[in-house]
Amino acid sequence: MPVTITIRSVPDDVRNALAARAKRQGKSLQEYLQGELRNLAGKPTAEEWFDEVRRTMSKYPRSELSGDEIVELIHQDREERDSLIIERVEGKWLE
Repeated sequence: MPVTITIRSVPDDVRNALAARAKRQGKSLQEYLQGELRNLAGKPTAEEWFDEVRRTMSKYPRSELSGDEIVELIHQDREERDSLIIERVEGKWLE
């Protein structure tokens, strides 16, 4: 069952900015704010998001490689891939 929420002491400039946004969307201020509250409630906070990331990461084994080693391996793989692409493209031009 819906409840009524009252927010006191909202500065005029804030109220006016929100009312202008509502008007641009063809909504009343109440409709606009209800939608914004739904969106806000549907998204995790930064803390909730990080907690979920930590829970997910805890399910996977940690790498024994350092970040620098991982980056170096990625660069090596990309260089190998690029070399293969160049060889194949150059081979087709020679045919």
